[in-house]
Amino acid sequence: MEVVRCPGCGSYDDKVVDSRQADDGSAIRRRRACVQCEHRFTTFERLEESVLVVVKRSGDRQPFDREKVALGIRLAAKGRPMEADGGESLDALITTIEDALRLEGGPEITSAVVGKAVLEQLREADPVAGVRFASVYLGFDDLGDFEREVTMLSKRTEPKRH
Repeated sequence: MEVVRCPGCGSYDDKVVDSRQADDGSAIRRRRACVQCEHRFTTFERLEESVLVVVKRSGDRQPFDREKVALGIRLAAKGRPMEADGGESLDALITTIEDALRLEGGPEITSAVVGKAVLEQLREADPVAGVRFASVYLGFDDLGDFEREVTMLSKRTEPKRH
């Protein structure tokens, strides 16, 4: 049972008057009334997500940084249609990647897993941005590396219809 202090009188005795979903289902909004002073107030319940920790090649551990992922994707998508939509598809892509990483297997993931997840999602969203990201992430050294990546992408995607 949850305990909430009344902002009016400080009492812990309240009752729930109304409950409904908030923030597109990611939270529950509860309207409460204090039993003692009858003051009405609102509380929100949200799922507390665990902190995602990235284990670097050096063994260092640091919290998952959504902005680092966003920067890499923005650089790869510069001038591409997905960047031009005001960033909505980029934000959705980053959320998809973060959700997939959380499901990957616990609170700790390697930086290689993060890079692979970004690369896979970016290949699906925008193949050109995927090649750009792959060239930096996989450290392409020559034209053959680009050719292999493009060949792999062309096997995964249908030809464009005119």
